[in-house]
Amino acid sequence: MPTIGILGANGRMGRALINVAKQQQLKLSAATVRQGSSLVGIDAGELAGCGNIALPVTEVNASSMNQADVWVDFTLPEPMLAHLQLAVAQNKAMVIGVTGLTDTQYAQLQQASKSIAIVWAPNMSVGVNLLLHLVQTAAKVMGNTADIEIIESHHRFKKDAPSGTALAIGNSIAKSLNRDLAEVAVYGREGDTGEREQQTIGFSTIRGGDIIGDHTVLFADLGERLEITHKASSRETFAQGAMRAAVWLKNKQPGLYSMQQVLGLADL
Repeated sequence: MPTIGILGANGRMGRALINVAKQQQLKLSAATVRQGSSLVGIDAGELAGCGNIALPVTEVNASSMNQADVWVDFTLPEPMLAHLQLAVAQNKAMVIGVTGLTDTQYAQLQQASKSIAIVWAPNMSVGVNLLLHLVQTAAKVMGNTADIEIIESHHRFKKDAPSGTALAIGNSIAKSLNRDLAEVAVYGREGDTGEREQQTIGFSTIRGGDIIGDHTVLFADLGERLEITHKASSRETFAQGAMRAAVWLKNKQPGLYSMQQVLGLADL
């Protein structure tokens, strides 16, 4: 089993990752925060609210990156890219759940995967990745006649919209139908929009309260409709998937891997 490090240990996902690592008795060997943080030195378990685990939080730097085989990052695009440079320099694998990447940032991630093994996914949840598989089947059966809409809901603090998961769902459907999402996506509607064009894939975004993450894919045809929904009630579901990916990455060759591969869904 690989030793695992958590980047951004003080974040909402960072704390969830520490909790899951403790619950699953994984080899958590490092937990870091940004340089200069007042949290340096505090026990990671105390920070996460799960009790002392005898692991002091450290600053993220080249030295701390040597403390783990696989690093898990749910921070933000810019710090993630800085972490990625450190990981490449130290030859460390990474599990990345950061969303909202620009094309340029994603290209940097792809370039790094030529040197180290990386699992990147907009959503690490087992259920969401099964949903991604199911919508491909639904699209092949209903997609040429049904209207397709993706509705996603998240907490008020989420900064990117639509969610990375919603975009992944849209891309999965578009690929199944031989469409280019960039050409057929409609992000919200207002005013006199005219009749809906059947080839489009619509997105609706809701932001409010403390919603962890809800996604519904609607295939609406004349006379019937199919809805496929996933609702997350705890961030631990994402943390559990990320830890599953971290264990799976042990001894993997450099490359950019997906959660579909981690879960064995890619070949189904």
